[in-house]
Amino acid sequence: MWRKLIVFCLLLPASVQATVWTGVVSRVSDGDTLWLRPADGSAPRKVRLLGLDAPELCQAGGAAARDALHKLVAGKAVQVTVNFQDSYGRDLGRLRVDERDVGAALVSAGHAWSSRWHNSRGPYAVQEAAARAASLGLFAAPAPELPRDFRKRHGPCQPPR
Repeated sequence: MWRKLIVFCLLLPASVQATVWTGVVSRVSDGDTLWLRPADGSAPRKVRLLGLDAPELCQAGGAAARDALHKLVAGKAVQVTVNFQDSYGRDLGRLRVDERDVGAALVSAGHAWSSRWHNSRGPYAVQEAAARAASLGLFAAPAPELPRDFRKRHGPCQPPR
């Protein structure tokens, strides 16, 4: 049993192939979701940044996170490394603009948390710790609420009518 599990775990990374493509950011929906026009001319694609969680738009810091992402990428050519698709059909991946990791930049400035999963502090844990130590962005508040906790209490933000 253990042997099969070990073999499975060793083969898993080989079976998960990331797709890399380039495009131009056409719209920023919130602090971790945006739309891109692929360079190959295909239909626009919705991308959710992997490795971080930005506050909801109706949550404290949500508008600032969206504005920070917009300032970093709006109208710019980016490289997208897609690892998965989520249940909403969005590509989940990492973005680079001007050789800069967009997720790392957002977390470093205190506009998002590094994604946590089980016992992992996430891929941007070092950047989050530095932003907390400097009381940047979200971390200037004494007890900023994780977006997942906010969604549990309030549900998703409702679009304006």
